[in-house]
Amino acid sequence: MMDKQHTIGKPVAFSGIGLHTGNLTTITFKPAAPDSGVTFYRVDLPGKPAIKAEVDNVIDVSRGTTLGIDGAELHTVEHVLAAVVGSSIDNLDIEVDGNETPLGDGSAMPFIEVLKEAGLVEQDAERKYIKVDQPVYYREGDVTLSILPADELRVTMTIAFDHVAIGTQYGSFTITPETFEREIASARTFCFLREVKMLQDQGLIRGGTLESAVVIGDESILNDDLRFPDEMVRHKVLDLLGDLFLIGRPIKGHIIGVKSGHAMHVKFTKQIKKALLNGNAKSTTLEGLAKPSPEPALSVDAIMKVLPHRFPFLLVDRIIRFSPRKSVLGIKNVTINEPFFQGHWPKNPVMPGVLIIEAMAQVSSVLIIGPDGDPDGRQAFFMGIDNAKFRKTVVPGDQLVIESNMLRLRRNACRVKAVAKVDGHIVAEAEMMFGLHEVSQ
Repeated sequence: MMDKQHTIGKPVAFSGIGLHTGNLTTITFKPAAPDSGVTFYRVDLPGKPAIKAEVDNVIDVSRGTTLGIDGAELHTVEHVLAAVVGSSIDNLDIEVDGNETPLGDGSAMPFIEVLKEAGLVEQDAERKYIKVDQPVYYREGDVTLSILPADELRVTMTIAFDHVAIGTQYGSFTITPETFEREIASARTFCFLREVKMLQDQGLIRGGTLESAVVIGDESILNDDLRFPDEMVRHKVLDLLGDLFLIGRPIKGHIIGVKSGHAMHVKFTKQIKKALLNGNAKSTTLEGLAKPSPEPALSVDAIMKVLPHRFPFLLVDRIIRFSPRKSVLGIKNVTINEPFFQGHWPKNPVMPGVLIIEAMAQVSSVLIIGPDGDPDGRQAFFMGIDNAKFRKTVVPGDQLVIESNMLRLRRNACRVKAVAKVDGHIVAEAEMMFGLHEVSQ
C-alpha cells in the first residue's frame, strides 16, 4: 500500500520575534494542493512574492538557512521545515509578514503544536519518496555526511566540542511523527557566550535570550536546566532534517553526520539531489536479485536479534536474500565515519582485511537460523579459516556485497564458503568454520 501525501486541515498562525533580526513576525500555515510542496509567501512585500522551499533558493547559511528569490528573503527557515518533516506534511503554503520566521523557544515544538492544532489531512496523491539505492557521501575537513540505503528515515549524528559542558555527543533516531515530537522537536538552538558579542557586532541574534536558546559559558551552561542531557546533538538532528527538506521530497535512507552545520547540510542536500533526484546515480544491482525473492530477508533489527555484536562492531547493515541453512546475501556499507578509519589510515583510508573477514563471518552466522526464524538457542563462534584471499582494497564509499553458502552443517559445527564483492568484483573470499554453542536466552 502506497503512502499518501498530506496537508493540514485549516489555517493556523504563530507569532514571535526572529532570532537574528529581532523583528516581530507572524507565520500562518495554510493547506496546499497535492504535489505543490512547501512555499513561503512574504505577505509584507508588494505582490506577496513566493519563495519555494528548495535548496536552489538558499542564499545564505551564515548562522541559519536563508531562502531568497528576486530580492525577497526569508531568514532562519530550518526549524519550521523540521516541524514540517516531523509532522509528515508534504504540501503547505506558509505566509510570513516579515523577513524571518519567529523563534519561539528556539526549538521546533511551537510549530509542531500549531500544526497539530490544524490537523493532518490525507490527500489523493501518492508520496514520492527519494529512495536511496546507493550511498552518497560528502566530506569537507573533519565534517562528514553520508546517506545509506534504508527502508525508513533514520538520522545518526555526532558532534564534538572542546568544551566541558558539551564534549562529544552521539544520537541516532528513526524519524516518525511520534519520535520527532518526543525526542527531537523540543531541543533548542545553542550558542557560546564568547560568540554572542561577535554575532551581535555582525547584526545577528538580536532576538536571542536564555528563554529561546541554550547559552554555554566558559565552564558551564547558563540556563537553569537542559531538556535532554544531549540536547545539543538532538538540535543538530533537527537542523539537518529542516535543511534536507529543501531537496523537495521525503527521503528513505540512513543519514549519518559528523560535526556538520547549515553550510554543509546545504552542500550535502545539493549532492543528494544531483546524485539521486536528477537520475544521475548508477543503480546498484545485486546478483540474483533481478526478480523479487519469496525467501525472507532480514532488517538490521532482525540481524541484531541473531548477532550479539553492537556498534561499532556490528558490520552487517542488511540481509538481502536468505535461504535458511543454505545461503545468505548481505551488505555492509563502508562509510568514512567508520571508527577504524581514524587509525587505518587517516590519509589513505582502507578497510582492514581482518574486518572484511569479520563482516563475512557475521553474514555467514545468519545461516544458523532455521526456517522459522529461530537459531534454536545456538550462537555461531568463529573457529577457523581456510583459503582466505584478499584481491582488492575496500575504501570509504564502497558497498560490500557478501554471499555465503553452507558447505556442511552438523549439530555443533558448520563450514561455509563466503565471497565479498564490490561493484561485482571479488575483494575477498574464504572458507570458514564455526562452532555452534548453546546460549542462555
